Amino acid sequence: MVELDQFKATLNTYTEGLTEVRDSLELDRKEKRIEELERNMEAPNYWDNADKAQADMKELKALKDDISDYAELKETYEEIETLIEMGYEENDETLIPEIEELLTGFTNKMDSVKIRTLLSGEYDKDGAIVTLHAGAGGTEACDWVSMLYRMYSKWVDSKGFTQEVLDYLDGEEAGIKSITFQVNGENAFGYLKSEKGVHRLVRISPFNAAGKRQTSFASCDVMPDIEEDMGIEINDDDLRIDTYRSSGAGGQHINKTSSAIRITHIPTGVVVQCQNERSQHSNKDKAMQMLKAKLYLLKEQENAEKISDIRGEVKEIGWGNQIRSYVMQPYTMVKDHRTNIESGNTDSVMNGNIDPFINGYLKWNSIKSNEEG
Repeated sequence: MVELDQFKATLNTYTEGLTEVRDSLELDRKEKRIEELERNMEAPNYWDNADKAQADMKELKALKDDISDYAELKETYEEIETLIEMGYEENDETLIPEIEELLTGFTNKMDSVKIRTLLSGEYDKDGAIVTLHAGAGGTEACDWVSMLYRMYSKWVDSKGFTQEVLDYLDGEEAGIKSITFQVNGENAFGYLKSEKGVHRLVRISPFNAAGKRQTSFASCDVMPDIEEDMGIEINDDDLRIDTYRSSGAGGQHINKTSSAIRITHIPTGVVVQCQNERSQHSNKDKAMQMLKAKLYLLKEQENAEKISDIRGEVKEIGWGNQIRSYVMQPYTMVKDHRTNIESGNTDSVMNGNIDPFINGYLKWNSIKSNEEG
């Protein structure tokens, strides 16, 4: 049967990939680490250190998930192989829908696991803190920031992650001037680091009475939400701490007092701010955590290019610097200028379907790193 021949050919293209996934996941090492963690958990007084126990439990779950995912892939591969052989031997067409369904599930999971093996950076497993800033384009750019924030919120929901707004500034007439939000979920930073850079929008502006096409820009900065103590010592004399009035989304004031905190690290120029909590003290604690994370990353980098990359978007938020363009008129296309991956369905992308761009970046960055290494 032609369908069985096609299924077999498709399955064969994943044979080598399955071996590569097994090797990339380092299953033998992970099984030994699982044994070590479980042995440690049996020790007296182990649970007295709640923070370490929680971190170990998180690591244990991730290790077991990797082993379980590979076992599921291997089992499904063998099941599909068996069903195809049965189809040939018994000339049974009724097996075709079942094989097709299993094969679709297998290929989707295989691609997902392969992408996850690329998330090997030191902070990839952590949550992410994302900041969007309106650039060139005035009110139109502020509206563009609100559209991007909606896009990322949809993506966060699709992943089963959670988010919370840390800082928010309304646009003067509409939209959002700037917003910082935290994304909580395993590998959130590993995925979202692909979004760092300038995003360009081309459309007929609803704010332009002449109905002309307009180009606007917004920057996206992404840093990991590093929770553990990084041993960073900060001199109080190096800090400028400002307070300002908190404001919620849509201009609704969540707190009438000046509880929001902005901290500037004078030697490096790094600025962080937080208005999420009602307490000024809580906002300061969160802002200091963010500052320490940024300074830690700065310290870890050995060359100026990486330092400027970690510090945030230092290029002008305008022409020539964009990583991705979103064109809505006179045609529809979203194109990533680093990977050349594109989509003609802008509505789908703006509704959070950005995985093709994220996955494309991770593959591209892995190849680039191997070539440079």
